Amino acid sequence: MTTFADLGLSETLLKALSHTKLTTPTPIQAQAIPHIMKGSDLMGLAQTGTGKTAAFGLPLLHRLLELQHPPGPRHVRALILAPTRELVTQISDNITIFTKGTPTKVTTVVGGASIFRQSERLARGTDVLVATPGRLIDLLERGAVSLEKCGYLVLDEADHMLDMGFIHSLRKIAKHIPLKRQTMLFSATMPKDIEELAQTYLRDPVKVQVSTANKPADKVTQGVHYTPQGDKARLLEGYLKEHPGERSIVFGRTKHGSEKLMKLLVSWGFSAGSIHGNKSQNQRDRTLQEFRTGALQVLVATDVAARGIDIPDVRHVYNYDLPNVPENYVHRIGRTARAGAEGRAMAFCAPAEMGELRDIEKLLKTTIPVMGGAPWAADAIAAAPKPGQNRGGRPQGRGRAPAKAGGAPAGAKPKSRPAAQAKVGGASAPRRPRSR
Repeated sequence: MTTFADLGLSETLLKALSHTKLTTPTPIQAQAIPHIMKGSDLMGLAQTGTGKTAAFGLPLLHRLLELQHPPGPRHVRALILAPTRELVTQISDNITIFTKGTPTKVTTVVGGASIFRQSERLARGTDVLVATPGRLIDLLERGAVSLEKCGYLVLDEADHMLDMGFIHSLRKIAKHIPLKRQTMLFSATMPKDIEELAQTYLRDPVKVQVSTANKPADKVTQGVHYTPQGDKARLLEGYLKEHPGERSIVFGRTKHGSEKLMKLLVSWGFSAGSIHGNKSQNQRDRTLQEFRTGALQVLVATDVAARGIDIPDVRHVYNYDLPNVPENYVHRIGRTARAGAEGRAMAFCAPAEMGELRDIEKLLKTTIPVMGGAPWAADAIAAAPKPGQNRGGRPQGRGRAPAKAGGAPAGAKPKSRPAAQAKVGGASAPRRPRSR
């Protein structure tokens, strides 16, 4: 059995690891760490929750410890880029744990926080900078940070960076980093764009793949429940009540709809919070912390939370709205069944979402088991509002019984909205917004 000591890590890092729950390297760690220690560029492919942060963080810190002197003012020795604020914070927190007992300095920069304070921290230089691309470009343009001595570049969740349109930001940032560097790219999926990205930024990379790309974790029990859009909130209520006290993440497609759904769940007595792009960084951090500690049992989120959020005891993921990018389904359900635990992922499918469901099943190369209802017939799909239109009714009011397993029969048409609608703060309960 491989141990961290077998991988050649320094005694200082091994001592820091002894204070964590990490005892045996995961497959991605066991395979990636030796190559990174040797200085090779690396492309790592693994499912979420498999320990990718330690896979690049530990050997990176090992190499930095060999330098034996502090970085100069405003200089950065190693840069880690990630697509979301939450992921940047998580990476930084994990790497900081590994630096215990070392002089290594880790700095975080994200949007939504004071750029003046970030500039002040960077003025003294840092060994490891963990950043979102947009805020880093702001700091580079201000002259608050220099990458001219940066010898290491890590692109984490690279496929999500491309999905979010960060390719132009990557090009800008790469111009500031020496060509003579070690580059590591990590991703859970392997679309064609990732191969092209690797060819652009990596030199003769070693490819480490410990699981089939686009394959969910083995211990996730998946299911789909066919239901009209207007019945989804009551269906969700029924599922949540079946598992009281167990943490659940509910994924919506839009910021507006996710916020209204959260407020509706709160009005029904659930301890729920939300994170999405309209929330400030402090609000998002506070909500995630409350979810981690158990103060909140339900987290309603857009895909901003689908990547890299490591909360080990999430038991259920509900795809309230199916994602229009099928790879995002894999990342969403990767929020459960982490670190070897078991979890369940349930998808709610309205008539207008049959296309999204087919795309997801095509990506997975499997059929998701039906847990309720039946696949929508062609006439129901044809009658459903198309993308850009209102896709259906609002969640139904308290007077209607929760939807039961069994759902709508094949060929059923979406039900009309009841006259009495649930109200949240004087506004109608969540309607599917038309824009992101």
